[in-house]
Amino acid sequence: MDHTGAKESTAASEATASSTAGTFNDADVTFAQMMIPHHEQALEMARLADERASNARIKSLAGQIEKAQDPEIVTLKSWLKEWGKPEKSSGAPSDGMPSMDHDSDGMDGMKGMGHGSGGKSGMGGMMSEQDMRKLEAAKGPAFDRAFASMMIDHHKGAIDMAKDEKKNGRNAKAKKLADDVVKNQSTEVTTLRTLLDRL
Repeated sequence: MDHTGAKESTAASEATASSTAGTFNDADVTFAQMMIPHHEQALEMARLADERASNARIKSLAGQIEKAQDPEIVTLKSWLKEWGKPEKSSGAPSDGMPSMDHDSDGMDGMKGMGHGSGGKSGMGGMMSEQDMRKLEAAKGPAFDRAFASMMIDHHKGAIDMAKDEKKNGRNAKAKKLADDVVKNQSTEVTTLRTLLDRL
């Protein structure tokens, strides 16, 4: 029996996996392409908190979101460049699409607020233009409540996308980032829910 072929095959696959671009599949590309605008919207929301929030914990959490997601955007963009893929997928939904502007399933106390879906559709949790305008117009406690409830929904969408990546992706770095998104944003969702109950 000749083991040389198997050894060469293993060595070749290890070399490919450790190369700069690494091994990747369509799920990895989709994850990066969708997470970039998703994170960008979270940053847009977080930056509003600086001048509009009245709750110190909301301001602090918004700062954490900026600190975590800004570098992740840079990383995601660099992967797409390495993989030779565009930053925007031709099939990626834009924020404000009618399909994104409906109530989430099972979000207690949030019915009728018109937030994006945290469900299975493409880019869950994205806020519509109308949602963003409402958030921009709010100040003080009204902003705090709107920010907390919208960010819960937004994070749930990111968590769903990250879980899909963990399940279907091939790139080890992308799967690790997805794991971080699930852990970190799940923790933030718990914190936001606690805050929302007190606001």
